[in-house]
Parts: sequence; C-alpha cells; structure tokens
Amino acid sequence: MIDPEDLTIVPIERSETIPSSWYTHPEMHAVDDRSIFSTTWQNVGHVSQLPSPGDYLLGRVGHESVLVIRGKDAIIRAFYNVCRHRGGPLAIEERGNCNILQCKYHGWTYLLDGSLRGTPKFDRTELFDEKEFGLVPIPLEQWEGLLFVRLEGEAGDGRASAAGGVTPKKLYDGIAARIAPHALSPKKFARRVEYDVRCNWKVYVDNYLEGYHLPFVHPELCNLLDYQKYVTETYEYYSLQYSPFTGKDNVYTTGSGEAYYYFLFPNFMLNILPGRLQTNVVVPVAHNRCRVLFDYYYDDVSSPAAAKAIQADLDYSDMVQKEDIEICELVQRGLESRSYDRGRFSVEMEQGVYHFQCLLKKAYM
Repeated sequence: MIDPEDLTIVPIERSETIPSSWYTHPEMHAVDDRSIFSTTWQNVGHVSQLPSPGDYLLGRVGHESVLVIRGKDAIIRAFYNVCRHRGGPLAIEERGNCNILQCKYHGWTYLLDGSLRGTPKFDRTELFDEKEFGLVPIPLEQWEGLLFVRLEGEAGDGRASAAGGVTPKKLYDGIAARIAPHALSPKKFARRVEYDVRCNWKVYVDNYLEGYHLPFVHPELCNLLDYQKYVTETYEYYSLQYSPFTGKDNVYTTGSGEAYYYFLFPNFMLNILPGRLQTNVVVPVAHNRCRVLFDYYYDDVSSPAAAKAIQADLDYSDMVQKEDIEICELVQRGLESRSYDRGRFSVEMEQGVYHFQCLLKKAYM
C-alpha cells in the first residue's frame, strides 16, 4: 500500500505528487487514523464556547469522540466520551451544560473532573474500586484561545510523531506576531456550519493549499484578493497563504485590507480577515469521504450590524465552499481513474501542497 520509495523527499523542482492510491485505497483510512490523527494536535474548539462551569462541547479526532468540559474549578479538561462501564456515551449533543456527567446507556455518573461518582445497582460487585474507573483523560492545550487535544504523544514504534512531541504554542510560534494587530484569543464563537464532501481528506487539504485554481474555480475571489500579490510561506509544521485585498468593495471591507490563510498540519485551517476568524477542521470519514467543520468567530457577535455582517459572511463563504466541494469531488473521481497515478508541482503556485505532502511522507515513515 505504501512503497518505501514513495516516501523519498526531493526538491519541488524535481518532485512528483504523492501516489493516487494514498487518496483512493480503502486501507489508507486506517493508516491515516493511526499514523497522523492519533499522533498530532487536533483542534476541538475555542475557549469562548465554554464560558461557564459545566459548559461542554464534543470534538472528533479520527474515529474518537472527545468531550471537552469546563469544571467547577474553572479548569477546562478533555476526556474520551466513553463510559468506563460498557462504552456508552456521556454526551450526545454537540454543545451543552451540565452539573454532572451521566452515561446515556446505564446511568453511571461522573463529576466534571472525570472522577466516577455513581454506579447504579453495583452493590454486589466484588473487588470494584471506583477510583480506578474514572473517565480517561486526554492531554489538552490552549493556544490563542483555541483548544487542542492529542491522543498519543509518540508514534507506534517509539519515534516522536510529526508535530506530536511539542505543544501548539511552540508549533505555531510566530503566527500571532505575523497577523498583528489581528488577534485570535478575543474572538467570540458565532456559528458552526458542516459540509460532507465525497473525497479523501487529503484532496480537500491539497485544494486549500494553493491559489492556482482561483481564476478557474472562484473567479469572484479574484475581485476580493489581489491574485498578482498572492504569496505562500512555509514553516516547519504550518504554511501561510497571504494576499492583500484588491481595494474593491466587498463583504469584508470597503477599503484596503488583507487575508491570511493558515494551514496547520495535518487538517486545521485559520482563515483570518478583518474582525473575523473562520476555522476549518477536516475530519476523515472514509477513504473517499470527509466532513469539514467551519466555525465562525467575530469581535462582535451581538449587535444588529454584526448580525447583518455575519450573515453576509456566511452566505459568501457558503458560495465559495460549494465551488470547492464540486471540484474536490471531481478530482477524487479523477484520482480513481486508471489513467492517473501522480503528477508534478508548479514551483510558483504549489509550494503549500508540496510542503503538506512532504509532512505526510514524514508521518508515514
């Protein structure tokens, strides 16, 4: 399934793209879950979604459901959303508030710090210590108000995984200074929009990482972004696509401005525009399907003017996203063709795609 020779990294000028089988082989879904999603920091939300004790949200990392909750001591913790009795869920709704966590299957209850409190009809069970059956915690870190979890710290063979051995603060160092005076941590959560896409998650990421397709798939974006000044910068575990606005009136500004499109390996995007942060998490569902979670954050989420601006942003983004979905699904079909195996990179326009595919190779190693 993975030929060791395909893991060789050569300069972009001579490099081929990754093999089509990495997008199309059914067994690659499990490979990605084990070697990439279990070993890297994964975004599960923002602190603004958990303002009060008992507030919780559900995230998904690979096939795992993750429960993130603010305790009565104000500390935010993450746990597997799995009861220690027989695997039932503690939470089903995406967001909510509770005083105690109760399994939806047999009613076991847990305090907000994950400790087991109640086990109905368990009086006659012998050699049972409640202290040993608390919820299983997951490491959680905050960076610029964003919440990240990591299921494993090391790859299966004991080597440090790609982007797995250090905290998000170190991984993404430099972003906060680069986008100043924009700031991520003060933003407030407004809305989540989800899209199901019939393509491998890597197809969606590849598409995000280049502006090469803008004139052909998103001609309206060329009225917003100055395509001639569109640049890509790559760092160790993230990349940036940057463009100033054209100066034409648009849904985001009536004058000058800029757009920052950050990709954080392996599947997280920060789309930063004046007064707005949009995050994208690309969740693998199968070898040929993914779900993309769009979370919208703004400086102002409550005024009438803000409500109008947010709706305009949602409408515009939805139009662009539907165009991306259409082309990604067509590309998936092309990758499944017997006529295609791998291609080449545009040195000028596809530095971000090349950078991502090099990180994939390192992870698969």
